[in-house]
This record gives sequence, C-alpha cells and structure tokens, in this order.
Amino acid sequence: MSDTVHVFWDARVLDHDTGAGFWEAAPSALLAESELHPESAPRIRNMKSVLERGPIAERIVWHPGRLATEAELTTVHDRAYVDRVRAFCAAEAGTRSWLTSTTTVTGGSWEPLLAAAGTALAATDAVLDGSCDMAYALIRPPGHHAQPTQADGYCVFGHAALAAQRARERGVERVAVVDWDVHHGNGTQECFYGRSDVLTFSLHMAHGAWGASHPQTGSPDELGRGTGLGYNVNVELPVGAGDRAYADAFERVVLPILRQFQPELIVAASGQDAATFDANGQHNVTMAGFHRIGSLLGEISRELTDGRLVLTQEGGYARSYAAYCLHATLEGLLGQEASLADPIAYVPDDITRGDAAIDRVRAVLAPHWAL
Repeated sequence: MSDTVHVFWDARVLDHDTGAGFWEAAPSALLAESELHPESAPRIRNMKSVLERGPIAERIVWHPGRLATEAELTTVHDRAYVDRVRAFCAAEAGTRSWLTSTTTVTGGSWEPLLAAAGTALAATDAVLDGSCDMAYALIRPPGHHAQPTQADGYCVFGHAALAAQRARERGVERVAVVDWDVHHGNGTQECFYGRSDVLTFSLHMAHGAWGASHPQTGSPDELGRGTGLGYNVNVELPVGAGDRAYADAFERVVLPILRQFQPELIVAASGQDAATFDANGQHNVTMAGFHRIGSLLGEISRELTDGRLVLTQEGGYARSYAAYCLHATLEGLLGQEASLADPIAYVPDDITRGDAAIDRVRAVLAPHWAL
C-alpha cells in the first residue's frame, strides 16, 4: 500500500476569473449583492490549505504542474475547438464572457486553462513513468463536461479524458475512468463512446439533458455504440442518495465490472459536489461517504493496477465542506482511518434510497457484464 499521495499543483489555475452574479448566472438587477460564481478560486485554495494543514499533510508529496501544449489538447479535442477557445479568450481581454450559459472565461483564462490540462497530464506521466503510483491533479476549472467540440458546465478541456488518452498513447491497453462528481460526466462519455479500450463510469444525479451544450441524458441506457457498446456505464442516483447509495453503486456495479475489464490504469474524476449542503448536488454524501469512496477506489486499484491511479479534481462548490470531503477521500485512498471530525453533517442517511436506481442500472448492464 502506498503511504503517500502525490499532488500536482500549478498556482496559475487560480487566475481563471469566473466573476460574480446570481450563482452561476449573470448578475441580477434585483439583488443588492452578487455572489462569486460557484466555480471560483476560493474552493481550490481551501482544498490546498486543508491538505497542507490537515492530519495527512506528512503523507502528501507536492509536485509542480505545467502548461499543456495545444497539440496535447487535440488528442481529445478538435483543433478547431481549441483554436476557437483560444481566440475567444484573446478577443475578450479584460471582460467576462460566456462560452455556455454557465461557463465563463476572461482574457486571462487561456493560461490557467492550459495549466489545468497540463497539470493533469503531468500527474498522469508521473504514474506512467513509475515515479509514483497515486497522483492527484488539484486543478480548476473542472473538465468532465468538456466534449471534443463543446464547453459545458464550467468545463473547457476534459482533464480525465486527456489523462486516459495519454495512457493509451503510451501503451496502456485498458484504461478505466471512474467519475463520482454529482453531475453526469458527459464530456468523458462523448470522448470514448465508440471505444472499448477506455471503460467509463459516471455516478451522478438523475438530471437528464440540460440543453444544447449537454444533450446526453446520463441514463443507464447510454451504453456506448459500435465496439464501445457496454463500455459506458451510467449510474443515476436520486436526490439525497447519501453515503450508502454511493457505496452500493461502487460495490454492486463499478467494482464487479472493473474486475471483469481488468484495467491497467484507473483514472478518477474526483468531485465533492455530491456532498451534503452543496447547492449544486444535494446528494447528502458526508465526509464518511467520501472516505468510503476513497477506500473502495484505493482497494480496487491495488488489486487490479498495482495501485496505479490518477485523479483529477472536478466539482465541489460548498467551499469549506468540499475541502474537508477531499481530505476524507484521500485518507480513504491511503487506507487510513478518518481523523477529522465532520463539522456540519447531520442529515440521517436513508440506506434504501438508491436501491431501485442501482437495480435498474444492473438490469440494463446484464447483457454486457456479469453482475
């Protein structure tokens, strides 16, 4: 068992200014005070601070990130899309503009976007080079909604997808992506939907499609196409699903399929927006639930991949609690007992809430995997 997590960090990601308004929307003339966009620098500053000051600080090794090249971005994104984002940032210097109804950039966003993607690739290369076995890219903005030609849901470039594709290009035959951000990982899904070499999982709230930028539904019926049929696994969970439902989804769906697929590397899209009190998720997952997710992921990576695991930071918008939930996740990954008391969780966990949803997922997957 690894006794350290190698965290990759580039302070330039803090320079992506998403501005303020009415939550993720533009400012309202009816309000006296606007609020920071939910995807803003303070949430990542808090995460970094808790890891530096918390009980596992001595088990974290910090590494610098780097800027991605545009050629690296085009391994999963179309060149025309990369050019369009770069030109859009340059054209809007000094102002905030919207790539989608929720996704903003400014003239200062281009370098932070490259820093986020490059730091995810630096973490991936470190694992593939054998210099560490468990690497965490602490980056923003998130990436799992970014499709080959479309920004979405705060995301511009797909970091987990870039990591998985990098592994394939470096000779890893089978890669699995496990995403527990509370929203459907539609971008990662879209990148690999017709492929069987990258197995994608997304555990998320049942929100359905939300417009032109997110036409995918996240339904269990979105199984992949062609040779990729069965290699895209969506687990929709009801609002308020809670700790038990997420653990059950891992134990009854994710882990059995991983054991059949036998990945050589696992990439995890690590979000904390399923946390209780997160306004973007309302899924009632506590620090204990995230610790369990980390424990299960750490155990399966040690069983199947000799512990080789790359994690990319995704959502998590309760700016203080998300940081605590990240700490709990990493303690679970390390096989360490939880050492921080949960400061605010108090909603009882309904241990049967996810049963029907998980049963439906298993039924849809039955023709493709032994469950």
